[in-house]
Amino acid sequence: MLFPFSFIKTGGFDPDAQAFFDRVTTAGGSLTTTEKNATKTLVADLKAAGLWSSMKAIYPMVGASAAACAQNLKSSSFTGTFSSGWTFASTGVTPNGGSAFMNTGLNIGTELTQTNSHASFYSRTASDSGAYPTVIGAYGNGSYTQAIDLYIRRPTPGDKGGGQLGSFTTSVINYTETDARKFAILSRTSATSLKYYTTGILRDTNTTSDTTGFGSVTAYIGAGNFQNLSAQNFSILQCAFASIGDGLTDTQASNFYTAVQAFQTTLSRQV
Repeated sequence: MLFPFSFIKTGGFDPDAQAFFDRVTTAGGSLTTTEKNATKTLVADLKAAGLWSSMKAIYPMVGASAAACAQNLKSSSFTGTFSSGWTFASTGVTPNGGSAFMNTGLNIGTELTQTNSHASFYSRTASDSGAYPTVIGAYGNGSYTQAIDLYIRRPTPGDKGGGQLGSFTTSVINYTETDARKFAILSRTSATSLKYYTTGILRDTNTTSDTTGFGSVTAYIGAGNFQNLSAQNFSILQCAFASIGDGLTDTQASNFYTAVQAFQTTLSRQV
C-alpha cells in the first residue's frame, strides 16, 4: 500500500526532493520526469511512515550516470564517489565484481551507533560471485570486528544472506538465500537485537549481546572498505537503491519495503 501523504502532495515537489534534484543538476546529471515523480513519492512515503529521520544516506540510483547516482537523497552530505568498473543504466548501477565500489564518505564510527543502525540494498541480480562478496561494507580492523557487512547471496558459506553490524564473532546472521533479487535490510535496534529482512519480512534474528562499536572507516557500496586502506570482497549485484542509517523496527522495515517497492514499480524495475 502507499501511504496517505502520497496522495495529498500532488502538486510541485517536496523541498527535500527538490534539493536532491538540484544537487543532481549541479553535479552534471539529469533525471526524467518519471524518475522525479517516483522520487517525490518516495520522499513523501518515507516521511509519512516516520522513516525519513532514521536515514543518514539514501541512494535511489536514478539518472543513469555517476553524477546522478552518487547523490544522497537525504542531504547534501555523503555524496558518493564511484571508482572505475561501474555500468550505469535506468535500472540501476552494476559493479564489475573485481574493482568497482562507491565510497559513500559516511564514517560509520562517527555517524552511526552500532547498537542502533541499519544498511539496506535493492538487488536486481540473481546471484553474486566470488567467495565473500559484500554489497555494503566497512571493516574497522584486521579481525573484521567493528564492522558493517551486508550481503544478499554470498557463495561462501553456501549461498547466505545477512551480515554483521558489530563483531564478526558474535554479531552475524547467515540466512539461506536462493535468489538475490530482493530488497534486503540488516538492522540492529539494541545490543541483543540484530535482524535480517527481505521483501519486508523478518527472516532471521541474532540475540547475542554485542556492544563492540564501529571502527572509524567509511562505508562502500559494491564492496567492503578494509580499514580505509583498500576495497575488497567485490560484488556483481546491480543496485537499484541503498541506504544507511539508524536501526529499524519490524514495522518500520515492512513500511520501508512498501515505500521502496512502490518506487521501483513506478520506474518499471521492480523484482
